[in-house]
Amino acid sequence: MKFFDREEEIRILREIREKAQTNAQFTVLTGRRRIGKTSLVWRAYEDAPMLYFFVARKVESDLCESFQAEIEEKLGVPMMGKVVRFAEIFEYLMKLSEKRPITLFLDEFQDFFRINKSVYSDMQRIWDMYHTTARMNLIVCGSIYSMMTKIFKDKKEPLYNRQTRFMTVRPFTTSVLKEILAAHNPSYTAEDLLALFAFTGGVAKYVQLLMDAGATTKTDMLNQIVSTDSIFLGEGKSILIEEFGKDYAVYFSILSAIARGKTTRAEIESVVGKEIGGYLTKLEKEYELIGKKQPLFEKSQTKNMRYAIGDNFFIFWFRFIFKYNYMLEIEAFDSVKRIIERDYETFSGKMLERYFMRQLIESHEYTRIGSWWDRKGENEIDLIAENELEDKAVFFEVKRKAANLDMEVLKEKAAAFLRATGQFKGYEIDYRGLSMADM
Repeated sequence: MKFFDREEEIRILREIREKAQTNAQFTVLTGRRRIGKTSLVWRAYEDAPMLYFFVARKVESDLCESFQAEIEEKLGVPMMGKVVRFAEIFEYLMKLSEKRPITLFLDEFQDFFRINKSVYSDMQRIWDMYHTTARMNLIVCGSIYSMMTKIFKDKKEPLYNRQTRFMTVRPFTTSVLKEILAAHNPSYTAEDLLALFAFTGGVAKYVQLLMDAGATTKTDMLNQIVSTDSIFLGEGKSILIEEFGKDYAVYFSILSAIARGKTTRAEIESVVGKEIGGYLTKLEKEYELIGKKQPLFEKSQTKNMRYAIGDNFFIFWFRFIFKYNYMLEIEAFDSVKRIIERDYETFSGKMLERYFMRQLIESHEYTRIGSWWDRKGENEIDLIAENELEDKAVFFEVKRKAANLDMEVLKEKAAAFLRATGQFKGYEIDYRGLSMADM
């Protein structure tokens, strides 16, 4: 698959490189694994030499040997003698950048924790010593989000706040997903687009794997994902076990419950069978995998709370792959696919709401977007969008099929919202239905 999108991120990275011509820059690049961080940096800096140091999990002296070879090849300058500590290489490059601008990209930066933790304090000392005179464009990125956050946002860590920029690489937008799918299947249907969004969430690597395999329809995507040797089957474990460590089983149970529609704390605890307050806090604050959802204009900070997984792929994985792993272990792929097909209308209906929520956010037409439900569970509105600058609000109902939209019912729910919240007085109110035909 060719390179799509990321124009803004590339512009920013090139702008940072320009700034580094006179003032050292330290950029931290984060984002979930498979999002395309490494490809982005290579693309942004393809027009000039860049030192690329991959922090592989091996002894520090072996790492330094490969780093020395990269320096000699890319910069054409020999390093005297064998270096066994990364701090020596980093100090050498910081000094050298006083004479010539250097772009250094450290990939999988968090793995220095396993190799030699003192690297971080050494880097702090060296950066503080030379950054005022150096012309270093330093970019570091890592796949384990919680560890990267700890390195740079924990006040106890030596590199706390040393970065000059903290960039997060996000999934492809809905418009880019349409562009990609159209490039590989000009006659794609709304069902195909919804499937691509639901299965991948716009994560670059997952989209690439499907497109490169020619899986451009919903059926072909599902066949590709649920098949022998599919990387999608083990993906949740390979990404999250390293994040969670020895407590991964509890976290997996919580995420599986949420993916299956158990969204309140009481519902989740009834499934997990234990008190989970601390786990939920970590999932939200440290790992940033779930978020709290409340109805728009809810006055209480604690009541009427629901939890939601932010990443579409993890919703799909926990709902279908993790739950039915016992079938996959005996290669009952057709049975798992039949289960997914059986539950697909409900699953994709929720994903369609997410799709339109993402579209509304990307439109930049509104100042507040959310959902609403009352405490009795009698009324629920899929989407509400407010433009407080123009005193306008739109209530949306989302259905897979346009024929199932009922504007009168939506107006009744909106009336319940207006009575309960007292909001939007004097506003111009509109009511709209959204279906797959509007994607």
